[in-house]
Amino acid sequence: MPGETASNTDQKTILLVDDEQAIRSFVSNLLINSGYDVIVAESGEEALRLSREHKRPIHLLLSNIQMRGMTGVDLAGKITRERNEVRVMLMSGFTDGMLVLNEGWHFLHKPFVPSQLRGLIKSIMEQPPIPNLDEH
Repeated sequence: MPGETASNTDQKTILLVDDEQAIRSFVSNLLINSGYDVIVAESGEEALRLSREHKRPIHLLLSNIQMRGMTGVDLAGKITRERNEVRVMLMSGFTDGMLVLNEGWHFLHKPFVPSQLRGLIKSIMEQPPIPNLDEH
């Protein structure tokens, strides 16, 4: 459900954003079962609001790129300007055009299998966050 948070203060927190309910449910369950705290949003606007309300660190933004309203790229730029601890992984099933991501941002092509998602997140969490290089 949008706005849900599964919380345990010892765990890394992931902000999951996707406008498709089935994907949100699948990925949030996978992340929770993998030991992460998960904040779930169905839009970029909701994710930005939840990020601003969340008082503890958010370690990873995991967002779909193409969503109604704010895109995942725009959302990542806004959140990384506000939170220097956040790492970014964007996902999409559509990669027909040229996709340019900020240095240190990661990409996951949909569809993916759980082991791909878990492996990439583990690798990302082991890296230090990259400061936002967006100069807009």
